[in-house]
Amino acid sequence: MDLPVIPLPRDARCPLHPPAEFDAWRDAGLQQAMWHGQLFWVVNRYSDIRASLTDPRVSAGFSSFEQQIQDNADIPLVFARMDDPEHNRLRRMMTSDFTARRVTEMRPHIQELVDGFLQTMVEKGAPADLVRDLALPVPSMVICRLLGVPYADHEFFEVNSAKSLDMSIPEEDRVAGSAVVYEYISELLRRKHNEPGDDLITRLAARVEEGEMSHATAAMTGFIMLQAGHETTASMIALGALTLIQHPEAFQRLSNTEDPAVIANAVDELMRYLSVVHSLVERTALEDMTIGGQQVRAGDRLLMNIPAGNWDPEYAENPDVFDIDRNTRGHLGFGYGVHQCIGLNLARAELQIALSSLARRMPDLRLAVTPAQLEFKSDHAIYGIRELPVTW
Repeated sequence: MDLPVIPLPRDARCPLHPPAEFDAWRDAGLQQAMWHGQLFWVVNRYSDIRASLTDPRVSAGFSSFEQQIQDNADIPLVFARMDDPEHNRLRRMMTSDFTARRVTEMRPHIQELVDGFLQTMVEKGAPADLVRDLALPVPSMVICRLLGVPYADHEFFEVNSAKSLDMSIPEEDRVAGSAVVYEYISELLRRKHNEPGDDLITRLAARVEEGEMSHATAAMTGFIMLQAGHETTASMIALGALTLIQHPEAFQRLSNTEDPAVIANAVDELMRYLSVVHSLVERTALEDMTIGGQQVRAGDRLLMNIPAGNWDPEYAENPDVFDIDRNTRGHLGFGYGVHQCIGLNLARAELQIALSSLARRMPDLRLAVTPAQLEFKSDHAIYGIRELPVTW
């Protein structure tokens, strides 16, 4: 039997919507599919996803593999793929850099960056590529500053990070893209021992010195933060702008308000509506169990279908309607449970500032090409758009 392969292609007529097949997958509860060449149970209902992400019988990692590498300092631990208490121990080493208070302190810097890029766009004149001219550089510069990564190296890590997430290229090429960025962060960690700064990489280097984590684990942690800190937010800024262009009433609302509550809710509705993390949230069943009426065996692999969950009518009434007045509480755009995205405060701030500033500065923003000419990253682990030509 031929099984579907994740990520599924989207309908070219509505590329911002999840694949139509997900409606049937939700009705069925679980769906078998292939991802990275392996068999997975795909969990599709909002309630099943939330329950699975907080169930102690569902592991974020591979326990047998973890047992083999715990004492090997040369093999990095991936905190996002660990269970508590080790996951919590590693995660707590970074939480101070992502608190609401810390992000509030960063807001003026983010605003300054956004204003600068928008001013450059205005001075150059239309048309502009919103991906190149705003969506990608803003989160790249923000995460570079937070991590202590020289922004002069941004093209190197942006290109290789994108390669590591591109499901259309051979696996060895994806691995190579990850490996060179990992080695870059590894070398930066060594430099921070001698040239410390007020940044996360310096603090990770100190943890290594104190014996709280291995050098390899610190390098992997920095790599994850760098990749997640720019790739997902860049996709959300670009796709968020496109969504707002296609919903002019919502765009006009943002153009005419500075109300933080309105802006915040619009961003969370975009997180629900777009769900750019359309794969990647994988788990392993630790024992035989039932999910969504389906018997799952110990050792079976699970994939949380975030777009299907966020578009579940049991969670969101008329989920295909983009409504910035909707109650978005509980959406799965940042995950759920103890593994919820550590950078959600920062991502929210970047999206709120970038999209509201764009709407106020360019209230007449529109596409410079037909929608059919837009090229989407359907074959990437993070859904996105390659270019977004706009005029005003």
